[in-house]
Amino acid sequence: MRGRVMLMALIVFGVVLQGCNTMAGMGKDMSQAGHAITTAAEK
Repeated sequence: MRGRVMLMALIVFGVVLQGCNTMAGMGKDMSQAGHAITTAAEK
């Protein structure tokens, strides 16, 4: 029983970490898009 709980906790932890990495990557992409728009507007 304890092994199953540990396994489930590790799976949930892995999913949460993957979600955080995905959101961080999306934030970087949005930042780059914002910089591109700003640069284009300044020209």
